[in-house]
Amino acid sequence: MPTLVLSPRYTEDSKVLRLAAGRAGWKAERLGGWRAPAHLRGQDVALYGEPTFVEVIAAQLGVALIDAPPAWLPGLPERHLRRKVDMSTLAEVRGSGAWPLFAKPADGRKGFEGRVYGSPADLPDAVPGDTPVFVAEPVEWEVEYRCQVLDGEVVAMSPYLAGGELALTGDGRWEAPYAGEAREYAGTLLAEVPLPPAIVVDVGLVKGRGWAVVEANAAWGAGLYGCDPQAVLRVVSRACAPTPSDREWTTTPAID
Repeated sequence: MPTLVLSPRYTEDSKVLRLAAGRAGWKAERLGGWRAPAHLRGQDVALYGEPTFVEVIAAQLGVALIDAPPAWLPGLPERHLRRKVDMSTLAEVRGSGAWPLFAKPADGRKGFEGRVYGSPADLPDAVPGDTPVFVAEPVEWEVEYRCQVLDGEVVAMSPYLAGGELALTGDGRWEAPYAGEAREYAGTLLAEVPLPPAIVVDVGLVKGRGWAVVEANAAWGAGLYGCDPQAVLRVVSRACAPTPSDREWTTTPAID
């Protein structure tokens, strides 16, 4: 059984996963800092936490990680985007003449908020100009669903946004319309587009245009929302245990 290794930050998702790990008979260890303990070296580990933390610990342990490369999203066929999506740099975005536009970091980190920006003055000043970013045509998403994907199959799914708001009811349930359509579209996507063997894909309904991919997220850093934590554990574990055949989806974090 793998050992679930968690970041020092106590998030609700990390607590839910730790409980799920216990039910599955896994060991679990929450680190007190950004230094990997020697006893974890050479062990079967499943890392979960903030992307930078996971990459630092993975590098110290010599663990490769599975993720979708940044070019995956803008490289999708138009039928899976339903809007124009490009990769650029923050400096190039500042010089863009197309406003408003949607911009977010392309490497999975939260260097600044992914949202619609009305002008160059709205973009963050403290973020370096060479930061890779996704730039997209603003669209209205009626609903968005999170899909946990393992070996070409959606093993867990949950709504997370409906009408731009969290799809969380007052009694703690994640609910939104079009669940059947979301699952059907996710199946079509998996049948038509190459995906990493363990990844989190967000899909949504673009108002007036149809179903499309919102983005892909590394399983080892993605929020659960209402996804089954037992299934999430399987996806996270696989995302931290690439095989030689996973080479195109594998990253080997380097220690700075």
